[in-house]
This record gives sequence, C-alpha cells and structure tokens, in this order.
Amino acid sequence: MAMREGKVKCLSAAGFHHMAYVEWGDAANPKVLVCVHGLTRCSRDFDFLAQALADDYRVVCPDVVGRGRSDWLRNKSLYAVPQYCADMTTLLARLNVDSVHWLGTSMGGLIGMALACQPESPITRLVLNDVGPVIAGASLTRIGEFLGHAPRFDSIEQAEAFVRFVSATFGSFSDAQWRHLTVHVTRTAADGKVEFVYDPGIAQSFREDASGGKDIELWPLYDAIACPTLLLRGATSDLLTHEAALQMSQRGPRAKLIEVPGVGHAPMLMDAAQVAPVREFLVA
Repeated sequence: MAMREGKVKCLSAAGFHHMAYVEWGDAANPKVLVCVHGLTRCSRDFDFLAQALADDYRVVCPDVVGRGRSDWLRNKSLYAVPQYCADMTTLLARLNVDSVHWLGTSMGGLIGMALACQPESPITRLVLNDVGPVIAGASLTRIGEFLGHAPRFDSIEQAEAFVRFVSATFGSFSDAQWRHLTVHVTRTAADGKVEFVYDPGIAQSFREDASGGKDIELWPLYDAIACPTLLLRGATSDLLTHEAALQMSQRGPRAKLIEVPGVGHAPMLMDAAQVAPVREFLVA
C-alpha cells in the first residue's frame, strides 16, 4: 500500500504552524501506531518499519515541528517536549481514534513518555527506542557539538559522507539505506547547495537543557507510566546506559528490555532482526 502525506495545523504561543506526517496502511484501520523520530531526524526514518507493519496497523509518522516538511517555529525557545506533546495531541485528534500504540526513537521516546505518564493517556502500548528517564550527560555533550552547526555541501554524496560520520553509532547499513537516511533529512537550496532540513534554532533549547554536561533524570515521568512497555537499547549506546536500562526493567512499567548488538545510539529499525521484536510486542 502506498505512503500518504498529510499536514495538521497546530498552535504554539507564537501562533499556528503546520506539522507534516506520512502514513502507511489502511486509513480506516482503528489500530494506529504512531512513530516519532529523534532530535534531527524525520518521519521517513520509519519507512521500512512502517511497511513491515502496515498490514496490522495504520502507521503514522510525523515530522516533529522544526524538522522535515514541518514548519519552523517563530519562537525558538518553544522547541521542547511541552510543545511537541501539544502538537502530537492535535495529531491524535486528527486521527480520530481513542487509543494508539507509540514507538519513539530518542526524542520521540521522551515525547511518548511525557504523554504515556498522563492520566487517561491514549497510549496503550509503548516502545522506547534507546531512551529512558536517565539521559547521559556525555551523550548530550556529543550531540551538542554538531547540533546547529551543520555544514552545507556541494553534492548529496558529500552530505551522505557527513551523515555516515555523525551517525556511525546507528550501525551498519547498505549503501541504499545510507542514501535513504540522507536524502530525507536534506534538501537542495536555491544556490544548489545541499543542506539539512532541520531548524538550527532547535539547538537553543537543547543547549539550555544540556548545560553543564550533567545527566538528566526523569524518573517521576517513567514511574507514572502504566501501559505495557518495550525498551530497545543499542548495546553500545552512550545515551542510555545498561544500568539505567536495567532499572527501567525493574520499576515503573517494568519494561521488557532488548539490547541490540553492534549498535549504539540508536537502532534504526531498518532490518528484519530489529523489526521482529517490535512486531512481536505490538501485535501480540
């Protein structure tokens, strides 16, 4: 079944903005899976997962505001989880379903946690992909080194080389997969240069949150989650430590923990071996 594109109008303190999304599967299917990407990534990261699950779900993958095809916020200080949660709530209203399953990679998982911990949350099953209530300060420092300073390139090949370098922790991919991970987060500007499609302004609030290089702890959010939860962790992740992941399996929703070998931050769910445990957990 072909991918469909849509946009929904959301509201911030600075006015209205559009959030784009793509969806796969039967548009009338009441079983909805929402997949939300990481900090500088986009909805198309989930193309392979969505196609694998499209027979079971209507799979909806938004571009978080400031990324992909979505608008950029006028007030850069609003690039934070509260605004993202408000936008996602608007999206859920558009989908016209009472409940959803949620898969979030990194930032997308933080948004999922913030929604799933609320009373009467519409999220009834949660997959956290290499993220949790403890975010390692060392990882935040690493991410902050390139965030907001992305170079421009003379060709898509140069852009792909950069993506391969900064995303080496994603694991090993085919040439076609690396190109996929590049073309959907870049665009060709009017002057012919290739540039990234995220707002450099997202670095403003990120650096405020990451200042000092200390770990960020959000255990009250995690402990308030009641729905069944699956936790995927890249075995060499520097954002989610093995110790924090173990704690997540023992408290709060007592997440089922699966560590993905040969991957750091974060598993991209582009091969059958990574998709299989997600399917088993969601479709069970």
